[in-house]
Amino acid sequence: MKRRAPLSSKYLIILAAIVGVISGLGAFIFYFLLDLSTKFFLAGLDSHSPPLAGGEAEIVKIDFHVGVLPLPVVVALGGLLSGLIVYKFAPEAEGHGTDAVIRAFHRARGVIRARVPIVKTVASAITIGSGGSAGREGPIAQIGAGFGSFIAELLKLSDKDRRILVVCGVAGGIGSIFRSPFGGAIFGIEVLYRRDNEVEAIVPAFVSSIVAFVVFDVMMSNFANTPFGMLPIFKIPQVTIHSPLEFPIYAVVSVLAAFFGILYVKIFYAVHNYSKRVNISPYLKPAIGGFLTGIIGLFLPGVLGMGYGYVQMAIDGKLAVSVMFLLIIGKIVATSLTVGTGGSGGVFAPSVVIGSMLGGFVGYTFHYLFPDVVVQPEAFVLIGMSAFIAAVAKTPIAAILMVLEMCGGYSLLPALMTSATIAYYLTGDYSIYSEQVATRAESPVHRMEMSIDVLENVKVQDAMVPLEKLVVVTPYQRVSEVLELIEKTGHMGFPVVLNDKLVGVVTFEDIERVPFENRDKTLVRDIMTKDLIVTYPDETLEEALIKLVDKGIGRLPVVDREDERKLLGLITRSDIMKAHAREVKRIVS
Repeated sequence: MKRRAPLSSKYLIILAAIVGVISGLGAFIFYFLLDLSTKFFLAGLDSHSPPLAGGEAEIVKIDFHVGVLPLPVVVALGGLLSGLIVYKFAPEAEGHGTDAVIRAFHRARGVIRARVPIVKTVASAITIGSGGSAGREGPIAQIGAGFGSFIAELLKLSDKDRRILVVCGVAGGIGSIFRSPFGGAIFGIEVLYRRDNEVEAIVPAFVSSIVAFVVFDVMMSNFANTPFGMLPIFKIPQVTIHSPLEFPIYAVVSVLAAFFGILYVKIFYAVHNYSKRVNISPYLKPAIGGFLTGIIGLFLPGVLGMGYGYVQMAIDGKLAVSVMFLLIIGKIVATSLTVGTGGSGGVFAPSVVIGSMLGGFVGYTFHYLFPDVVVQPEAFVLIGMSAFIAAVAKTPIAAILMVLEMCGGYSLLPALMTSATIAYYLTGDYSIYSEQVATRAESPVHRMEMSIDVLENVKVQDAMVPLEKLVVVTPYQRVSEVLELIEKTGHMGFPVVLNDKLVGVVTFEDIERVPFENRDKTLVRDIMTKDLIVTYPDETLEEALIKLVDKGIGRLPVVDREDERKLLGLITRSDIMKAHAREVKRIVS
């Protein structure tokens, strides 16, 4: 199918805004279905009403309370329905979704099947609404990215533009449903890599995220009677940094976030890999995981669903320190059982809860021990949240920004930066997103682009063999002498120089055309190429390579721009390859 050339930036911005509109609408529909599912499954079938975060609003107003099913059965039922929907219609929608988007970006040209957003919306709403321990980030990322991919396919855009619209979809979905337009845009470009970002998509991502946030806000103000310009998800008191002595405690939070972050990743993928190996119908695996999650939920209800209400309780000081610690472990296990077995949902919201409980545990513990140092323990809930997200998602900048926008508390920015940075570095390459690659240089998408970029950044003079190291011949040498030089040096061609002036080039191909019996009496001047293709020391390797490829030759004399008979060196395809390898190694390291 014929594709368009990459679009100019102004047209791409327009498409990014369109993706933002669709992502914002998709986020609202998902929010509605999630509220409806929670009312039906948890509140209706089991009579369990999970607490809401301070800034969350209810959309669905129904009074449905049957309360006939035990909690583990309700969660298992949600897992079963989710598994049936996903594995019947779009198996790639299983799991937490963000990895599927990252995989599509790096390895599938950004192509996401059109049915995936619909399947993901319904399946994730059922999984989370029935009590499965998962979040909204994975589903909304896959929903928004799917819309972006669909638009690109509809307009037959280039692969590069499709990938950018996929990033826009992620940014729009995250920015709207988490009420974090700045953080959502940064998350979209940052989550693809462990130590890099998709910088080309940053402006379209901002546009999409802002538009999606406004659309979502308008929908919520009309259907949930919330004021336009919605409050942050969590309500917090006025918090600030009271003493420099708090910074060592931030470091303690970071170390613990790194430890539990690595534990989270290991447990999650241990469950995931075991689930893949077990010879059970994929429809049933999410149900089994849901049943086990429901059992944990009987003793720790905070592990059910997203758990944002319990984060609010930690901020308000309404959770015991022991419960916070138990929720750290419980949420790790419950999320692994829910999403790791194939349930549809995200791993970002569990990370928010785990990090919040971790920060609250440290903050309230130190407050009891040193009340004059830790004056506001609730501030540590935000600090733990930022540190844990940065540790497991490898998105340190997005973690800081999203916590600020989800919670407020901008005076804590230095504390959030400290904790997120330390935790990010301590976890090394551990990530909850297994499809992330380290840098753009390691992405299959950018390998060819990276090769071109590298060649554009290196000059011929940095890769050529200089004149003093060259083997040159004169026009009056016999062809047989040049053949001996080829056998001796392994070089397949030589510049021809007379009186320090370049007069031609002679190659093995030129010699081969001379009959064997005439090689002792034929001179170089009779067979050399006089109409030369040359390069200059200030040209890039890309320009030199284009000349080599276009003319089908293996070497270029490097000459002075002011005097093309003044030979400065020689560059071959092999020299360019060696320079490229050196530069890539330098960039990656």
